[in-house]
Amino acid sequence: MASAQTSSASSDAPATPRKRPKPGERRIQILQTLAAMLEQPGAERVTTAALAARLAVSEAALYRHFASKAQMFEGLIEFIETSVFGLLNQIAERSDAPAIKARHMVTVVLQFAERNPGMARVMVGDALVFENDRLGLRMNQFFERFESSLRQVWRDQAQATASLTPTVQANVQASVLVSFVVGRLQRFARSGYKRVPTEHLEASLALLT
Repeated sequence: MASAQTSSASSDAPATPRKRPKPGERRIQILQTLAAMLEQPGAERVTTAALAARLAVSEAALYRHFASKAQMFEGLIEFIETSVFGLLNQIAERSDAPAIKARHMVTVVLQFAERNPGMARVMVGDALVFENDRLGLRMNQFFERFESSLRQVWRDQAQATASLTPTVQANVQASVLVSFVVGRLQRFARSGYKRVPTEHLEASLALLT
């Protein structure tokens, strides 16, 4: 009898309410899940329906935090920009030789992509196919800004070595390094993440710089 009463009492006890994440936390969860879905090798276009299903919420719930799927991708791009350029700015302020700075900058971008495969697909545009055009333009601006950072470093190097054409030399060297980075990221994404972007990196940079 006592056991029956205990069972009845426990069944009548109110269920523990499910803790709802705060608005900011839910935004982060959505972006983390989107990035995780992009990490799947050979993944097709991520739909809001698939994203909502992965999060076990409705599509309407997604749109309470983001006005559109394009805005979700913009959130990922903002993370890429903040993470990468925060480190590049630190490198630029160091007293290292210009060539060393350039190598470190390239390494930062490639290591970031290697640690965040889903972001790598965004960086090379694979994940942005069929999405809003402004996303591809913004990612292009990322690499233009990266090239500008490298250009400034090489301009310092050219001036230090009394080059007769410091601007031309800086432009060429920065362009070559950015092309190298983009090529490594594309190979990484299209190999299903098997060919890591930092493969033989030191030897490659020694040739390029």
